[in-house]
Amino acid sequence: QVQLVESGGGLVQPGGSLRLSCAASGSIFSINTMGWYRQAPGKQRELVADITSGGSTNYADSVKGRFTVSRDNAKNTVSLQMNSLTPEDTAVYYCNLKMASYYSINAYSRYWGQGTQVTVSS
Repeated sequence: QVQLVESGGGLVQPGGSLRLSCAASGSIFSINTMGWYRQAPGKQRELVADITSGGSTNYADSVKGRFTVSRDNAKNTVSLQMNSLTPEDTAVYYCNLKMASYYSINAYSRYWGQGTQVTVSS
């Protein structure tokens, strides 16, 4: 199986910055997508940003221009640089890996980290 471990969360003041990191381990196909989701209290989990092994990125409208997602394919890591943080960014952030299934031609497998808390408050 695949394991994902996040780090870098914490408490930051509005306007501040944080950098989240995620390390993946296990049997991982080289072609995959890694990204970040977040879930705030009382809200559904939503995509923040993701990046393919080829380098294509996708961002939620609410974070475009403020957040940057990057990855190191050799190390199977993904990072999220978060700038100009606001209280609305407060949530548990989850690392995600999506890749082809071992058992089905057309299916994908998703793996999740344990989550890391990001709190933006003065």
